[in-house]
Amino acid sequence: MIAGRIREYILYRTMDSLHNNRSDVQETIQSVIKTTESPQWFVMRDLKRGNAKQPAYKLLSELKIRFFTPMVWKLRIRQGKHVRQQVPFMADLLFVYDSRKVLDPLVERIATLQYRFVKGGNNQPMTVRNEDMERFIKAVDAINNPCFYAPEEIKPDMLGKKVRIVGGLLDGYEGRLQKMQGSRIKRLFVELPNLLTAAVEVQPEFIQLLKS
Repeated sequence: MIAGRIREYILYRTMDSLHNNRSDVQETIQSVIKTTESPQWFVMRDLKRGNAKQPAYKLLSELKIRFFTPMVWKLRIRQGKHVRQQVPFMADLLFVYDSRKVLDPLVERIATLQYRFVKGGNNQPMTVRNEDMERFIKAVDAINNPCFYAPEEIKPDMLGKKVRIVGGLLDGYEGRLQKMQGSRIKRLFVELPNLLTAAVEVQPEFIQLLKS
């Protein structure tokens, strides 16, 4: 009788374990489907040459796919003349807002358009949180000629006081001011960590100093 109860208990635990594992598998599958079908800000690269006639961002624009790539003004030679032209700050960096369901076929078809992957992430594409990306875009779109920096260009002697922004487009953002000797203009570093930094002008009345 005791042996029978033991077998019943073992059978119950086995079935319970299988049920729980099945639930875990189903949750994983649903998570993958959601990730594949939900639009996100993906970090991507364009491997075309900087002077290519149709870089990836122009193709994405034609396909009505939302993207962001930091643009700067540079002098380019066109038919023997110097022409001022907007070009990507980093030719191989762009942020694309759509789903894997839409982007995967593009990546398969266009060899020069690739995802950037998380290091050690088992081929997991890099993404940026929607709120962080939207805040960054609003910050750089609100001013003329924002200054962009690659991560390795930010040096310790460029970093000023730590502040919180109260009011305006960057309300609630915490970061550091840019050290600017002899200038009344206040510039704040707005970051997409390990990817891109922009120095944007902020009004003094929005600045609240924080303890370092």
